[in-house]
Amino acid sequence: MAKVSASYELMLVISISKGEEAVQEIWSKFKALIEKNAELGEVDEWGKRKLAYPINYETDAYYIVAKFTSAPEFPAELDRVMNITDGVLRSMITVTE
Repeated sequence: MAKVSASYELMLVISISKGEEAVQEIWSKFKALIEKNAELGEVDEWGKRKLAYPINYETDAYYIVAKFTSAPEFPAELDRVMNITDGVLRSMITVTE
């Protein structure tokens, strides 16, 4: 039986309080995780942006939007890892057509 895959879009908001190197370290970790378990597509680094409202007393953050294709089980695991990673302010995974 062939594995069914779907397309997803990840929006990642990373804290910049620990500097640019920490941001790249966090993104590298997730990029490696995605590449290991899915097919990474287009990555759009929006860079440093002002937040709509402060999160943990921070007003600016680093935004990354990435598209990937994977089996339906993977996004839940990716979300779990993002939720327990220090430096990730917000994340959202949506299914795309």
